[in-house]
Amino acid sequence: MSARPSTITSRPDGDRNVATPAFEIGLLVLLSLIWGSSFTLIKIAVDAIPPLTMVTARAAIAASLLIAIARGYGLALPRDRSTWFAFFVQGLLQSALPFTLISWGEMHIGSGLAGVLNATPPMFVLLLAMATGNSGQRIAARKIIGVGLGLAGVLVTIDLQSLRDLDTAAPLAQFAVLGASLCYALAPIWGRRFRGLPDIVTAAGAMSCAAATMLPAALVLETPWRLTPPPSAIAAVIVLGVVCTAIAMVIYFRLIRTLGALGVTSGSYLRAGFAVILGTLFLGESFTWWNSLGMALILIGVVAVTLPPSWIKAGTH
Repeated sequence: MSARPSTITSRPDGDRNVATPAFEIGLLVLLSLIWGSSFTLIKIAVDAIPPLTMVTARAAIAASLLIAIARGYGLALPRDRSTWFAFFVQGLLQSALPFTLISWGEMHIGSGLAGVLNATPPMFVLLLAMATGNSGQRIAARKIIGVGLGLAGVLVTIDLQSLRDLDTAAPLAQFAVLGASLCYALAPIWGRRFRGLPDIVTAAGAMSCAAATMLPAALVLETPWRLTPPPSAIAAVIVLGVVCTAIAMVIYFRLIRTLGALGVTSGSYLRAGFAVILGTLFLGESFTWWNSLGMALILIGVVAVTLPPSWIKAGTH
């Protein structure tokens, strides 16, 4: 293996042969629901557990669970340096950096505004694809229109309420969340090189690197042994680690292979929509017809972005 492998292979990939549009989009909706709930959980935890410590705990819980599951299936983590270097970069882009940026950002801005700003990864993917031509996907007019519809749906769903905070919220916090979106745009592009590895092995390796990267910073800067967080904050971190990270990562790496980078990042629109729904159900926030219209636009945009041409042709026969 070279020092920087373009694709890491250890097994044939059969998902492409069994993937169906309904199933893959269903997984994307599930992933968006899981990650949409993370904004609420982060908000609950970050008041008592500082960002670096929270991200370290979240990543460590996820890594431990993923390694245990992988071993249960008889799968071993790779031992070569080049693969672990790739895991390290993936862990930074998909977990360590964006988790920290969002967690710190939500200390200064509301979760709704964070959700709006974090709905921008598809924009970054399109810009990167058009600038470099390395996205692995042909950018059709349908996908560009889908991205536009999705963003419009986010704005309508949030009812522009969160955007009123732009004049008062900390600018650095807003840029931090946008920086997380850029990481989320780069992560699936880098993650395509793991298509030959089992999804759970890739997730376990990347999360292990993320946890190892964050631990020294958390210990030095936040002295977590002095913290006395309430049970609600501890529970939020556990759910973040088990559901929003470990389970979500297995789904995520599968969708990178079946939907591609732009398709996966289009779920950021649904994340924002689910944040509104969860706020309505659990926080007593209002749900208006504007929200319904926005969710419809989001769904149309996601379908337009995620459906490959081959699936569209297959559906017309």
